[in-house]
Amino acid sequence: MKFTDGYWEHRPGVQALYPAEAYDVEPGDRTLTVYAPTRHITRRGDTLNRPMATVRFHSPMAGVIGVRITHHAGGVDRPPHFELPGAAASPDVAVRAGDDVAELTSGGLTARVHRGDSWRVDFVENTAGGERVLTSSGGKGMGFMTMPDGTHHVVEKLDLNPGDAVYGLGERFGPLVKNGQVVDIWNNDGGTATEQAYKNVPFYLTNAGYGVFVNHPGHVSFEVASEIVARAQFSVVDQELEYFIVHGPTPKEILRRYTELTGRPARVPAWSYGLWLSTSFTTDYDEATVTSFVEGMAERDIPLSVFHFDCFWMREFNWCDFEWDPRTFPDPPGMLKRLKERGLRICVWINPYIAQRSPLFAEGKAKGYLVRRPDGSVWQWDMWQAGMALVDFTNPEAREWYRSHLRRLMEMGVDSFKTDFGERVPTDVVWDDGSDPERMHNYYTQLYNQTVFDLLREYEGEGGAVVFARSATAGGQRFPVHWGGDCDSTFASMAESLRGGLSLSMSGFGYWSHDIGGFENTPDAAVFKRWTAFGLLSSHSRLHGSSSYRVPWAFDDEAVDVLRLFTKLKMRLMPYLSAVSREAYEDGIPVMRPLALEFPADRATTHLELQYMLGDRLLVAPVMSASGEVSYYVPEGTWTSLLDGSTVTGPRWVSETHGFESVPLLVRPDTVLPVGAADDRPDYDYADGLTLQLYQLADGHESELVIPDAEGEGRTTFAISRAGATVTVRAEFTDRSPAAWRAAVAGTGIVAEADPGSTELTLEV
Repeated sequence: MKFTDGYWEHRPGVQALYPAEAYDVEPGDRTLTVYAPTRHITRRGDTLNRPMATVRFHSPMAGVIGVRITHHAGGVDRPPHFELPGAAASPDVAVRAGDDVAELTSGGLTARVHRGDSWRVDFVENTAGGERVLTSSGGKGMGFMTMPDGTHHVVEKLDLNPGDAVYGLGERFGPLVKNGQVVDIWNNDGGTATEQAYKNVPFYLTNAGYGVFVNHPGHVSFEVASEIVARAQFSVVDQELEYFIVHGPTPKEILRRYTELTGRPARVPAWSYGLWLSTSFTTDYDEATVTSFVEGMAERDIPLSVFHFDCFWMREFNWCDFEWDPRTFPDPPGMLKRLKERGLRICVWINPYIAQRSPLFAEGKAKGYLVRRPDGSVWQWDMWQAGMALVDFTNPEAREWYRSHLRRLMEMGVDSFKTDFGERVPTDVVWDDGSDPERMHNYYTQLYNQTVFDLLREYEGEGGAVVFARSATAGGQRFPVHWGGDCDSTFASMAESLRGGLSLSMSGFGYWSHDIGGFENTPDAAVFKRWTAFGLLSSHSRLHGSSSYRVPWAFDDEAVDVLRLFTKLKMRLMPYLSAVSREAYEDGIPVMRPLALEFPADRATTHLELQYMLGDRLLVAPVMSASGEVSYYVPEGTWTSLLDGSTVTGPRWVSETHGFESVPLLVRPDTVLPVGAADDRPDYDYADGLTLQLYQLADGHESELVIPDAEGEGRTTFAISRAGATVTVRAEFTDRSPAAWRAAVAGTGIVAEADPGSTELTLEV
């Protein structure tokens, strides 16, 4: 929401109140409360007829400081609220109230309130080398705004210094750096080509050593260097606003703390990294069609891991009744058994709606499981499906009712659910638990995905569960995987999809996928083949479309070769991806990440949005042209192409032309890359037959590589060191006997094989 008309004036009818001074401070038990009247108090009469801001500072965990701004505190506290799993522990907090400043310190972060003639709060980084102001809330920053229609907003504006770049705010498809943008945190089903987004997260990360999480599940309006170009502004329609400053100082440390506070991504099963193939959306298909696709992939030696049945596995107008359409699938248990005998996992499409024709509609209405209007009638409309109603996931009985139908499907052989939709949530309704409708609009997806994910975890256990979700909000990273939504089948949409995924990764989400080739319309062969390389070099990979099939032979013979090449490459990279995945579920560091996250000191990476790091060792620059022309940036050092062994030394920009079976895929210097022996499936014994490929190891190199096994029951740890010309590799096998493995110096032919039972190798390089 914009409140000003230029720098000095407010928009017509806007009444603004700003704290004028820190009139009084009240230290508490690990808290600091500041009373800030909206006018300087020089005599007792100044306290009359004068609003006041109550600003409470606290810390939910080390290195994170919360700020709660309150105008009137008498409102009714209504759910929902974001869960903050990391806020359980009591951090070591220091509070000091002096004559000039009052401070609250948590970890290396201090909130410093100045007690002079003007209002100012500095957020200060404390290090052994001194202190540095990260950002500040200064004059006319924090405030209360009353609009002409009477709505009351709480607003905060935090300073941006020259060169500060803002990232995150969910999956957004415009420029990766959010400076200059207006962002509304309000989930919408708007495709990937506009400012609307399916996954809105009120958290942003900066390259200046801190992030900001606005702890409000409803509509939050951000103006990032847009209304005032030197400030990041955010506001809510409420009497209170709470936000957290999350200290880094590095971008990775910011994400670690933020995901510790709001929840880490869950571990996903190894099989989910394989290739997913769907029926597509509105195509005609039956079991014969499905079988022809599966057999066609096998005949062409393309490894397939998951088959997905989209909407029309159920009968039209019945979504959702969770019943197979008997006209096209007369024997669902038998069909699923036959597919699983081929080694496939099964995913089926669902959404949170119950159409009027569904037999479940009457039951849901009678038992109060469907969202209602204030007059007690069931909320319905005709978008998507005729007479569609919405399951009320705030009702525990409704959640269990919904899960009971999914449980039937899992017992039939289904392994995962595509939890589509969750964005078109009305606000003119009444929720079972009394939730505020505006706050529930974004939060609904959290209850929806958690309901499904928790059921899957009952069956999958610690090995990992996986949904394929479209909508999300803060904390949604706990229920992976998320895909990018409905994109077009063009190179432009391929680029916007990548920007969306990288933006989501800077919002705490560890895994991400997208529809290879695009969803809407049908890609030409060039788009499909280029998107295939990008898709298989993403954390999760799915072939899916709207009105046309996405099997590669529907395009040309070369598309088959491209899909085979990159699918098998991904399977061989599973030992590496499993190690990278461990970073996601243990530390909150995403599998796919912008170069700015991995190389924050290299300012050339600040705005890079058409290339990314796959883990910390592989640089990927998807080719987004039919001609194969691509330009990308290489950071410092000598990088090696994983595909052809050529090298390029940075820092510099590179322009190249690639055939369809090639893509810039560079290995970072000083890397030990684990490559598996199998290329036909993602869930195999990664340690057996493993090759450690050594790239440009520096003298003095020391590293540790931990590779979880596919089942999550054990792990293999390698310690690698180089001294002069000698490289030593030591292995420790947990919960298993030593496997066959080897180490090789990339590009030289130097290979050392481990003897049976051996846990140490040396190579002379």
